[in-house]
Amino acid sequence: MARKTISRTKSEVRAKNSKSPSRLDTLEQLLTRESGATVAQMVAATGWQQHSVRGALAGALKKRGLLITSEKIDGTRTYRGARPA
Repeated sequence: MARKTISRTKSEVRAKNSKSPSRLDTLEQLLTRESGATVAQMVAATGWQQHSVRGALAGALKKRGLLITSEKIDGTRTYRGARPA
C-alpha cells in the first residue's frame, strides 16, 4: 500500500506551528493597556467566570512577575498590570 504525501506551503506550516495566545496572555495584554481592564472586560475576553479571573490575577499573573494594582473610579474597579522596574 503506497503512502500518500501531503505537500504544504511554508505559510501553512507556519500557521500550524504558531501558537495562539493563551487566556493568561490575553489577560496580561488587557491589564498592560494604559486604561487597564475591569473584571467584566476580562470575563468577556476569556470566557471565564469572575472568580476565575480574580484567581488568575492573584496567582498566575503575579507569578509571571506582573505587579497588579487596582483603583475604583466612579464605582467601577479597574485593574492594571505592570512589570516592576
